[in-house]
Amino acid sequence: MRIYLTISFLLISLSGFSIINRGRVDSLKTLVASSKNEAAPDTLYINRLTALAANYFESNPDSTLYYGQKSIDLSRKINYKAGVANGLLQIAHANYFKGRYPLAIENFNEAISIYKSIKDYKGLSNCYTLCGRMYNLLAQYKLALRYLNMAVDLNRKLHNEMDEADSYKNIGILYFNQGMLPKALDYYYKALFIDLKLNNKLAAAANYNDIGFVLYGMQVYPKALEYYKKAYGIYRASNDLLGYGIVNENIGEVWLAQQNYDRAIAYLNVSDKIARRQDDKDGMSSIYTDLGLCYAHKKEFDKAINYLDISLQVARKYKIVYNQAYTLIGFATVYNLKHDYVNAYKYAVEGQQMAGKLGNLAVRSDAALQLNRTLAGLGQYDAAYKLLRQYIDLKDSLNNNESMQKLTSYNLEHDFANKQHQLAQQQQEKEILYEQSLKQQQLINLIFLTIIIAMITVSIVYYRQKRKQQGINLKLEEKNREVLQQKTDLDDQAQKLNDLNILKDRLISVLAHDLRAPLSTLRGLFSLLQDDTITHQQLLEMIPSVLKKLEYTSDFLDTLLFWINSQMENFDSSAKSFYIKDIVTFEVDSYLEQAAAKGIKLIDSVPDNMIASADPNSIRIVIRNLLTNAIKFSNDNDVIEITASQQDDNSHVITVKDTGIGMSEDQLNKLFKGKVNSKTGTNNESGTGMGMLFCKDLVEKCSGKIWVTSQPGEGTEFSFTIPVAISAESKLEVA
Repeated sequence: MRIYLTISFLLISLSGFSIINRGRVDSLKTLVASSKNEAAPDTLYINRLTALAANYFESNPDSTLYYGQKSIDLSRKINYKAGVANGLLQIAHANYFKGRYPLAIENFNEAISIYKSIKDYKGLSNCYTLCGRMYNLLAQYKLALRYLNMAVDLNRKLHNEMDEADSYKNIGILYFNQGMLPKALDYYYKALFIDLKLNNKLAAAANYNDIGFVLYGMQVYPKALEYYKKAYGIYRASNDLLGYGIVNENIGEVWLAQQNYDRAIAYLNVSDKIARRQDDKDGMSSIYTDLGLCYAHKKEFDKAINYLDISLQVARKYKIVYNQAYTLIGFATVYNLKHDYVNAYKYAVEGQQMAGKLGNLAVRSDAALQLNRTLAGLGQYDAAYKLLRQYIDLKDSLNNNESMQKLTSYNLEHDFANKQHQLAQQQQEKEILYEQSLKQQQLINLIFLTIIIAMITVSIVYYRQKRKQQGINLKLEEKNREVLQQKTDLDDQAQKLNDLNILKDRLISVLAHDLRAPLSTLRGLFSLLQDDTITHQQLLEMIPSVLKKLEYTSDFLDTLLFWINSQMENFDSSAKSFYIKDIVTFEVDSYLEQAAAKGIKLIDSVPDNMIASADPNSIRIVIRNLLTNAIKFSNDNDVIEITASQQDDNSHVITVKDTGIGMSEDQLNKLFKGKVNSKTGTNNESGTGMGMLFCKDLVEKCSGKIWVTSQPGEGTEFSFTIPVAISAESKLEVA
């Protein structure tokens, strides 16, 4: 007989483990292989090893030992305490499962110490649970109960209902082993209620099995089968080999108790294959005892004794107390059936002693019955009678206990049914509330949808109106820009008209002033000739002076007329490519005599190959004005030099530098800003005051700029820029 001591294996720790289905073994192995780095292991790799060890427990405990030990070794290498504790818990579970209890206890104690030090209460709870199971198996019930109660307390604090249910189930197993069936059932039903609430099917199957086992002990076989079959269906569907093997054995025992030995053997053989495949020592020992009893009742005594012998060896080797007592009583039963009372006596006495150690009334009564039959067979009737009285007393206690147990079972089952009904009602109420909530949510969603559609409609209308308004605004802005542009144009035209009026006034003023003098001179001269006031000789002497004034006036008029022409809009179309040297040389040659008359040295230092792109007449007038201005304000032995150089890729610089009298800062500031009061030259030469204004305007018309630097007494340097010709190889039209 077996209670399901192992639900699904536990994956421990707050460091990343959870319950993993056995079907994930291959994927875990793949992950472990892909992250294998034993030279420099990390916690992720170690956690995967521990998970793999836990996952292997049900199908291959040896693999659990291998991977668990590997994770411990690697964890110690990097001082990963949680990894060490988790690995120790896995190998402790496997060791006690394989009957290596001292080693398992050592593993558990070290794991508990580490879990406490790192405050891993989840791992500590799992450790307490497994310790309780192990000590229960060893019939150390007080120690087992202490560990299981500590596990319950921790699980309650952690609000871990699943592990709390598992702890209740294990306490139920403990009370069952002591023959305290009402308490066992109480805890089984507590566990089952939580498992059903959490929809934990495997854990519920384990509880169905254990409740069936209690009912079997009460000889309520149909009810026991009903619970076993519930567990059977879940285990088979989930492919849980360990649970499937246990429930097959328990169903076999029901058929054994009902003397259907062949059917019992069929179920027991299925269970045996699974136990041997998993190396389940507890399971093999229990199954072999059941098979021995089946074959003994079929009078196949040799086969029966062989099974019982193997069962007892396993139970003794692995110190499984309950199985030892069960097997010893089984031996006594077989030898009594064979009427071999000598051998029966040996096993019956030892079985009675072991049953006394267990304290289970059912086991003790079975042991007393077999020893009674043995003593009667040996003719020791007095001793047999005493054993019979002991058996009757035990049976009376058991019957009374069984009556109470049956009543308790009925009450507990009734309470459980009520709880299930309440749970179903609560679930139904939740579903009704959910449906109401769903309908309410749907209504709210519909309202929100309507609001959203309305908002979208309003947004679309607003957007269209906004777009329309933006279009109107754009048109208005465009019209405003046009109006502003027209206003700007009108302002520019007004400014130009104003400038032209100012220019007209200046020109009239200049013409009135500068033309009156030579005309007055000519009129006076002609009057003198008419009156014969002067002689012919005197006229000849006056002619050079008059011609000089007329030449000046003519030059002024030419400059003025050209500048007026430059104000026309088509002036830019007169730009041509020309050699700067040609224009400078022409102007220098024209003024060499005038410069020489004042003792001034005129130097042309312009390179031959410099080509500019501008209006050559404008540049000629600018150079002429700058030359005449330099000659006007220079003295004997002064030097006037004209140079040219390329400033950058786009412009040339032409400079007219003299060593004349220079200008003050005040004169420099007024020079290009309008008509200035022209000073007389070094030989009392007069000027219009418009020359520099003309030069500035003509240079800017040619896309250049003009500037001047001067110091009084040190001379003056005029410079201006003109564009470089685009193609030096183009045909040049030289002025």
